[in-house]
Order: sequence, then C-alpha cells, then structure tokens
Amino acid sequence: MMGCTRITLPVMAYEKPSVTADCVVFDSGGRLLLIRRRHPPFEGQFALPGGFVDPGETTEAAARRELLEETGLTAHDLRLVGVYSKPGRDPRGWTISVAYLISVSDDAPVAGDDAAAVEFHSDWRELTLAFDHNEIVRDAVAMRVD
Repeated sequence: MMGCTRITLPVMAYEKPSVTADCVVFDSGGRLLLIRRRHPPFEGQFALPGGFVDPGETTEAAARRELLEETGLTAHDLRLVGVYSKPGRDPRGWTISVAYLISVSDDAPVAGDDAAAVEFHSDWRELTLAFDHNEIVRDAVAMRVD
C-alpha cells in the first residue's frame, strides 16, 4: 500500500459583497411602485423597494420580506429580472442586487421600515431613481407581459 501525502491548502481571505433584493411592481394601470428613501444614501430620492438579504435567507424570501416591510404589500409570482453587480452601484460598498418583477394582489401600499413614503407612480419614466434602479426598471419593462 502506497503512502498518502496530505496536502493542506492555505486559507485565503476573499472580500465578499453584500447582497440585496430589489422589487419591481406595477399595478394594473402600469404605474410603478416606488418608495422615497428614509435614510442615506440617496435619502429622499425615489427607489425600488428592496434591501439586504439576511444570513441564511434566499433572495426570493428577502424580496418578499422587504416588499412587505417597506410597503405592506404581499408578493406573488416573482420573476427574475436580473443580477446587477456593476462596481460602484452602491456608494456604501460592493453590493450585488438580485431584482424581481413581482405581482401583488393589493394596490394600497403603506410606507414602513426604510421607506419615508410609498406610492404607485404613473410618471416613473421621467424620474431619476436611486442606485441603478432606472436600469433595473428598463430591464423589467422589456420582459413584462400585461
């Protein structure tokens, strides 16, 4: 029997990004659900509902939780819009976002958690949204089926 050599590899420290989930929600009239951010960065600006994924949580569960916490709406039928990882997309640090197009059965949102205000907007095409949310919305519109 031949001897076995045990190889021990060095433990490498890799920087890891934060992960967020963003929610794109349209009502039956084509209005886009937006929050007004309560906290920096982009305090006071319009943004998609969303937030950081908790340890041990899936991005789908995070999207459902964040939507409920920030708007009081319950998510149905999540469809992946895309993964957004461009360096610098979040001034707080390296952040990767997983965005979902989400259906809701109720269209009476109530602001909560990190949202100073929340409502459906018909003029969303003319707004400059926080982070890279305009890009996310463009991608969601391209895949949307009414």
